[in-house]
Amino acid sequence: MRKIAFWILMAAFAIAAPAEDRRNTGIMHTNTRFQARSYASLPEWQQRAEHLRKQILSAAGLMPLPGKCPLNPQIFGRIENKDYSIEKVYIQTLPGFYLAGNLYRPLGRSGKFPAVAAPHGHATYGRLEDGPLFSVPRRGVNMARMGYVMFGYDMIGYNDTVQIPHAATGPREQLWGLGLLGLQTWNSIRVLDFLQSLPDVDPAQIAVTGESGGGTQTFLLCAVDDRPKFSSPVNMISLIMQGGSACENAPNLRVGTNNVEIASLMAPRPMLMVAATGDWTKNTPQEEYPAVKAIYELYGKGDQVETVQFDAPHNYNQQSREAVYRFFARRILNRPDWAEIKEKSIRQEKLQDLMVFHGRALPADAIGYDRLVEQWIAAARRQNEETGDPRVLRERLFYSIGARLPVQVETVSEGERLVLSRPGEGDRVPALWMPKPGTTAVLVVHPGGAVAARDSAAGRKALAEGRPVLAIDAFQTGSAVAPRDRSQGFFLTFNRSDDANRVQDILTAVAFLRQQGIREIRLVGLEKAAVWATFAAALSEAPLVLEAPLGGFRGTDDDFLRDFFVPGIQRAGGLAAAQRILAGN
Repeated sequence: MRKIAFWILMAAFAIAAPAEDRRNTGIMHTNTRFQARSYASLPEWQQRAEHLRKQILSAAGLMPLPGKCPLNPQIFGRIENKDYSIEKVYIQTLPGFYLAGNLYRPLGRSGKFPAVAAPHGHATYGRLEDGPLFSVPRRGVNMARMGYVMFGYDMIGYNDTVQIPHAATGPREQLWGLGLLGLQTWNSIRVLDFLQSLPDVDPAQIAVTGESGGGTQTFLLCAVDDRPKFSSPVNMISLIMQGGSACENAPNLRVGTNNVEIASLMAPRPMLMVAATGDWTKNTPQEEYPAVKAIYELYGKGDQVETVQFDAPHNYNQQSREAVYRFFARRILNRPDWAEIKEKSIRQEKLQDLMVFHGRALPADAIGYDRLVEQWIAAARRQNEETGDPRVLRERLFYSIGARLPVQVETVSEGERLVLSRPGEGDRVPALWMPKPGTTAVLVVHPGGAVAARDSAAGRKALAEGRPVLAIDAFQTGSAVAPRDRSQGFFLTFNRSDDANRVQDILTAVAFLRQQGIREIRLVGLEKAAVWATFAAALSEAPLVLEAPLGGFRGTDDDFLRDFFVPGIQRAGGLAAAQRILAGN
């Protein structure tokens, strides 16, 4: 009778199992054509928005935010023209790590001015590029003339900010959440600190605008920091291309999301989306703009987002700049003549007169790449050790691993096996389920898969005791081994690592057992699977009895690189965080 009742219960949750695991077949990448998500209500979006902000911060290695060192701003080399000035600037964004740029200010006026943070794209000359398609100097001079204080600052590895190259970091750095995207986002946060510290800046009136990679910096900054009140990301918000540089991609950043949704985090603050017919923003008026506007309309602020598109290649050309001038003039300066604003010609300065470190040495305490890595790791360790709340530690691990606790698990029988799946996810977890009377079950996980788990000493013992036993083929183990194309550029930006998916599958199996009315679960992790089980147990909100001998796994970087590669896992606290959570359960 118990077996009949079990299969009746299975039928209640049964569906057609996915023929293949979507985590293998639905590989996302930067040129995937994404579909915009829609939201039925403002509370639904706000819940999603809070999740996205934390996902971005975690992916950027900024969860929690690093401590803020003194900026120690140095402003010098002033060039004056009739109605504007240009100065050289460098600030300290991390101890011994310096960001350089040029400060454009109005002359002949008094009072406090709105400020504009101006990151740049991947033009050859960076913030000093002055060509027909891109020019930060023309933007800076014209904005200063209109009454803004604009700071045009470097990407890492460009112009004067060359302590480290503009290149992707390695796997060890990824464990600690250290990469170009996070460093540049942190630089932008410190730029806001710098601008707000200036005596001639109104700290409540800050805008951000940049093109291409600078457009990515623009909407990422506005996603995680509410101080920018106005923005214009230029030629970057797209559903068909998400960014082609290491500074625009970080592991875990766009798992389950895309730039349109990230840019929507600006809502309901005013934003102008500038697009071009000759790049990946060619569909903006018909696709990306309506999707973003739908989010603004949830706030009743649909009129706060606008778009303009020009027949041009990838650019921040004069037409695009004039569109931004007009948008800001109307929204920030309240100028009645905003529609008539045109860009004026500028006096071209010599490049060496704008370079911050031309003929000038870097500060004596400036650090190189290796020192930056070790300093970042040491600071992260201190933050992790200072965090005592298990709920905070669990949240950080959740965002690093990307796991979710399933509300429901769907099942289908395939011969002697079950296949477990989360609704709407398209994942499949093959399992051997050996039900027995009782409310205490044993979940056995083995790196060789379900058969190896069942036939292990632990599996045989549980069966001999008459316990209900569940053994699973965790992701890419046992019968779940399948081709997975990991060759796409920035694979981990859009897809979870194998080990992260294995933790998810254990949590899915735990949810399945709870669904059967099981009150106590003994989770047994064998060999390498002991590490997967340890992190799954730490994430499980309901207590588990954990049997997972870690052997020689002590939580070092080498251990994680070899046995449990999950980007951001060390930044989130690593093994010590998991063990502290388990000790507190």
